[in-house]
Amino acid sequence: MLAARPVRKGVEIRASATGRSLQAAALTLMLAVLANCGAPTRPPPPRATFAGLPISGSIEDAKRAGFTNCLPDERTMRCRRNGVTLFGFGPFNAAVDLNGRNGGGGFDQLTMWHDANQDAFIPLGTALERQGWTMCMTGDGNKGDQVIYTRHGTDVRIMMDLSYWGKRRLRLVPPWNKQDRGC
Repeated sequence: MLAARPVRKGVEIRASATGRSLQAAALTLMLAVLANCGAPTRPPPPRATFAGLPISGSIEDAKRAGFTNCLPDERTMRCRRNGVTLFGFGPFNAAVDLNGRNGGGGFDQLTMWHDANQDAFIPLGTALERQGWTMCMTGDGNKGDQVIYTRHGTDVRIMMDLSYWGKRRLRLVPPWNKQDRGC
């Protein structure tokens, strides 16, 4: 039977070559994971615009459209632009949310809001209906409900929050983006 030796003060215990190899491998793996933290999870979607506004594309597309006030967080980047109008209504604030901390995964919708007037989009909705857009509503009166405007031959859905917390949003969404439920 082997007896354990007590560790004396001032004596350095050295890791074996195998232990050092495992530590180096663990450190390398940890650094690789951290390096990919916030990396895009997809390539940018194809470039699409509606009424002169970008609704999908790359970070370069967003910046060309004036969305240059960009702020990254852990996994995404939001690029903003103020003074945006849609069919003569506005001005609104607008943003595109890009995939990846560096925005390399692009964006797939445009979000607009008004800082002071939660009802600023109501006249726009009325104008859309007059121009032949079809309206439907999601939900049953609980949070998350929205009105969705579509028009045959138009490659965009216009989605406006009905019940909201904070600022009411209006989003321009390409038809292939199916993240939100429809009517």
